[in-house]
Amino acid sequence: MRDFHLPGRSAVLATNGMCATSHPLAATTAIEILKKGGNAVDAAVAGAVLLGICEPQMTGLGGDMFALIQKDPTSDVVALNGSGRAPKLANAAALRAKGFSAVPLRGIDAVTLPGAVDGFCQITKDFGNLNLDEILAPAIHYAREGVPVAPRVAFDWNEGTVALQGSAIDRFLIGGCAPKVGQMFCSPAQAEALELIATEGRDGFYRGPVALDMVKSLQALGGAHTLEEFASTKATYSTPLRGSYKGVEMLEHPANGQGATALLMLNIMKHFEFSNLNPFGAKRAHIEAEVAKLAYDARNRFIADTDYTTRIDHMLAPETAASLASLVNPKQAMKNLSSATGAIHKDTVYITVVDKDRMAVSLIYSIFHSFGSGIASDRYGILFQNRGAGFTLEEGHPNELGGGKRPMHTIIPGMLAHNGQVTMPFGVMGGAYQPNGHARLLSNMLDFGLDIQAAVDAPRSFFDNGVLKIERGYAPEVHQSLSKMGHKIEIPEGPIGGGQAIFIGDDGILTGASDPRKDGCALGY
Repeated sequence: MRDFHLPGRSAVLATNGMCATSHPLAATTAIEILKKGGNAVDAAVAGAVLLGICEPQMTGLGGDMFALIQKDPTSDVVALNGSGRAPKLANAAALRAKGFSAVPLRGIDAVTLPGAVDGFCQITKDFGNLNLDEILAPAIHYAREGVPVAPRVAFDWNEGTVALQGSAIDRFLIGGCAPKVGQMFCSPAQAEALELIATEGRDGFYRGPVALDMVKSLQALGGAHTLEEFASTKATYSTPLRGSYKGVEMLEHPANGQGATALLMLNIMKHFEFSNLNPFGAKRAHIEAEVAKLAYDARNRFIADTDYTTRIDHMLAPETAASLASLVNPKQAMKNLSSATGAIHKDTVYITVVDKDRMAVSLIYSIFHSFGSGIASDRYGILFQNRGAGFTLEEGHPNELGGGKRPMHTIIPGMLAHNGQVTMPFGVMGGAYQPNGHARLLSNMLDFGLDIQAAVDAPRSFFDNGVLKIERGYAPEVHQSLSKMGHKIEIPEGPIGGGQAIFIGDDGILTGASDPRKDGCALGY
């Protein structure tokens, strides 16, 4: 139990249904959908689409989504991949010939086709109770009437405005500036696009006037995107990857997501007695950083579009983890094995919902970097993701940019299970940090006995691009010890990621946690 003398928040307890996400309006919307007869899928989609209005720097209709869904406690978990592909004429050799060593972060070359809307439509068709017009009504309302900008959103918005270009400047700035806390942001043009989706389904986005607007806007900037490619965008189902740590099973989304990285981290961590360490001390942060270096090096070598990923079995084999664990020096930092050849993802939103029938949804939704490509469609203001920057230009690499390919993705929804039963849908935002965040959250709970909210709240560290980033929650002596071990230490300006989770108790109680690093909350009824 937390010390109630100190700042903090309690976990949220309920029985009929629960949502945890990064913005209060989205959480409230999800609960309202549940109360009117919707299930967890309906609620998650309603809340997620609204997050694109509440947090437009993080996500939107021009982005991608992934989800893990369990229809009921007796059903298998399915993984839904709502990520889009590069246009068919995308060509790594052409960019190399122009002198690029990586796909440019901003601009037309980084724009992949948006897959999220098809993913939303697919899961509501296959699992939902309500019609799309009921599910999308809250987002349409707030897009038209506006939402007051929340504090963390304002912080991120101000940092991300440098990316905006062309018509996106007018769509996402107010008087030429990022909105301040409490200013109203509205997007009536997106409300019109949402109304077309509500009445026509996925064709309201991938065909007709919205698709034409997007294609014309992209082609005017030199994009190779076509109406035919938008019309053929299709979400796909697959089977989650599974691993375990101290008797608890972790389910992760398969490639092109980076879920295998979290499972490899857990496999390596099994070779160390984390429970004997200070949870917020230098040694735990050091060993975790070394494990992350090794796991992320494997990620950068192997993970790509599922059609090109061939070594996941090797990546997750116990002998691979044992071999990698032997490389960790408990007292000295190793040199960075390799830097990611693709861009490091920073921004995303996450939502999890569990309903009265214990359908569980873990859903993550993103436009990649802050404000994505910085490009918006001219008529409807659809902000395009820059997910193509997740490709590499390294010739022959499985994740090499190529026409029709899906890039390596950093967004990963997660679930925990015990004896085959799903016990906790969860997600940890923070781009490249996400696999590390998944492993740390589970370790916080199992190695150190932290409850679900304390496990989310706990200070974080992350080895990223040659630097060990540590939050201000760590004591100064930890900084000193890590420096002596050979780490380059940095306190990032913003916190490391965010997270939400819902624990499904055997006693019928749902326990929700939401990260104070974001504006959101867990709500139940």
